[in-house]
Amino acid sequence: MTVAPEAPGARRAPRPPRTTLPGPRRTTDPGGERRRTLGSLRDTDVYAVLGALAAALSLTWLLFRWLLPFDGVVGFVVMAYGFFLLLYALLVSFDESGPAVVDRIAAAVVRSMGLLMVAILAVVVVYALVEGRKALVHLNFFTQDMELAGPLEPLSVGGALHAAAGTLIMIVLALVITVPLGLVCAVFLNEVPGTFARFVRTIVEAMTALPSIVAGLFVYATVILGIGMDQSGLAASLALSVMMLPIIIRAADVVIRLVPGTLREAAYAMGTSRWRTAWHVVLPTCRSGLTTSVILGTARGIGETSPVLLTAGFTSEMNLDPLSGPMVSLPLATFEFVKSPEPTMVSRGFGTASLLMVMVLLLFVAARVLGGRGPGQLTRRQEHRRVTASRRDARRYAERAGRAVPGAPVAGASAPGASGSAGTRTRRTRKGRSS
Repeated sequence: MTVAPEAPGARRAPRPPRTTLPGPRRTTDPGGERRRTLGSLRDTDVYAVLGALAAALSLTWLLFRWLLPFDGVVGFVVMAYGFFLLLYALLVSFDESGPAVVDRIAAAVVRSMGLLMVAILAVVVVYALVEGRKALVHLNFFTQDMELAGPLEPLSVGGALHAAAGTLIMIVLALVITVPLGLVCAVFLNEVPGTFARFVRTIVEAMTALPSIVAGLFVYATVILGIGMDQSGLAASLALSVMMLPIIIRAADVVIRLVPGTLREAAYAMGTSRWRTAWHVVLPTCRSGLTTSVILGTARGIGETSPVLLTAGFTSEMNLDPLSGPMVSLPLATFEFVKSPEPTMVSRGFGTASLLMVMVLLLFVAARVLGGRGPGQLTRRQEHRRVTASRRDARRYAERAGRAVPGAPVAGASAPGASGSAGTRTRRTRKGRSS
């Protein structure tokens, strides 16, 4: 028996409607699979974390204390962490399926690594503060230098004022050199693409991994031995600039790449030149990111020791002249203090390290306050200037309109005897339109 083929115009079976009816949200798909929520935090997730943590600690303590000949804090933490991940995956698998279990494990690993980094940073900061508390409680530590203080002098004599002043002078001079050069180079790499720009980007990426001792030796050979300049704060600033410049260029280059191309196209469409587009559109848009690049470069330069030792030397006296005489920084003073066998000098070293961390924190806060606003956000002073300029422009436009039509009546009012002529003009206009 042969089945005749379906005619071209034959009707097909109607498809089920795709309209979604209003009503309560379904908890299951038509196939019977329950929907999973991977982003929300539920009570069962908290119970699973706490239960896995308690079980991992108990199991690790049992193995270390009774069953295995293991010892040490690091081994205990590593084994407990491994047991925690295994037990947490087991507990989550009772309530979720494969993709959800993988997501929970990945989230636990990422958050635990972030918590580990914060804990390490806290340990470093707290350890420096605790070890240097004996020196930090003395006011002379912030107001005196080490000119009259020897290794055997008590903590009530001498301080780190000369090192703090030297660090500020060096880093300010280095920023004066690196910030304009870094931003101009980053703008060049993005706004003027080509073969030379690719070559410069390759050199910058290679210089980001330059050892600090090489930068110090370069400045020492070219500036001190070649030109004949003495060891000074300016030479140290040049060495720090060699370290900071590639960091600032690379970070600023990445930030400027994130500026939407439509902003540049809109500026070019209005007839703006390339340098005006970069100055008034590109740089203000990524101002916050540029501040971050300057912060990264400052963090790289402010903690260097070997370039300062080669180019600025070491001194225990206050020197505020960056053009002549040796100058010391806080990292170099910390190194010199800590390597002494005297407990008082070691305490001064940790106090100097604490002072360095506080100084870096203050510089970062100041940079965020100055450049942390997003594009289009104005300060109160800028807002006041813009409102004042708008009012001044409005008055100028009003005066110009008044001079253009002298003796013109005020809007909404009519001169005596002008109503008839106005009505006549209105009727004539309507008649012309109808015709």
